[in-house]
Amino acid sequence: MDTMEMKDIESAIEGILFASGEPVNIDRICLALELDRPTVELVLQKLADYYSFERRGIRLVQMEDTYQLCSAPEYADIIRKAFEIRKPAKLSQPALEVLTIIAYYQPTTRAYVDQIRGVDSSYTVGLLLDRHLIEECGRLQVPGRPRLYRTTKTFLRSFHLNSLEELPEMPGLETDGQLRLGEDGTVLEMDGQ
Repeated sequence: MDTMEMKDIESAIEGILFASGEPVNIDRICLALELDRPTVELVLQKLADYYSFERRGIRLVQMEDTYQLCSAPEYADIIRKAFEIRKPAKLSQPALEVLTIIAYYQPTTRAYVDQIRGVDSSYTVGLLLDRHLIEECGRLQVPGRPRLYRTTKTFLRSFHLNSLEELPEMPGLETDGQLRLGEDGTVLEMDGQ
C-alpha cells in the first residue's frame, strides 16, 4: 500500500468518526472502506498515536469494538468555558452504589440491587437511566418479568474504560449485605462499624 492510499484511508476513517459523533463499530468502517479488519485496526492505532503524540485537541477512544473521536481531556475546562457548559453533576453516593452493583452483577434486576443495598433503588435506577449510564436489556423469565439492567458505552466512556474487563476486582460485600462506597467511589471497609 503506497503512502497516498494510506493517507486517503486515514482521512476517510477520520471523516467517518467525525461525522458520526457517536462510537462507530470497526466492522462498519471495514465495510464502508472495503478493507480487512487488521488494516483498519492499524490505521486506527496510527491515528490514535498521532493525536496523542502531537498533543492534538482530539483523541481517538476505543471502547470494545467501537471507536469515537472525543475532545482531549486536558482541554475540558477550556472547551466547557467556550460552550458555557457546566460540569456534569457528580453522582451521589446511592447512584455510585447502584452503578457499581449493576456494573459487577450485570445483567441484573432492580430487586437484586435493592436486596444488596437494603433500600429501594427505583429513583436512583431512573436517574442512571436518564444519564444513559445503564440501560434495560431484557426481562427476567420469572413471574412478574422484572427488567434487567446493564451498563452502557456511556458508562465505559465516563469511567475511561475500554471494556468491562478493565473494572477492578470486586471486593467482598459486608456481612449485612450492603456495599459502602467512599466519596471517590472506592469500597469502604466496615471494620466493626
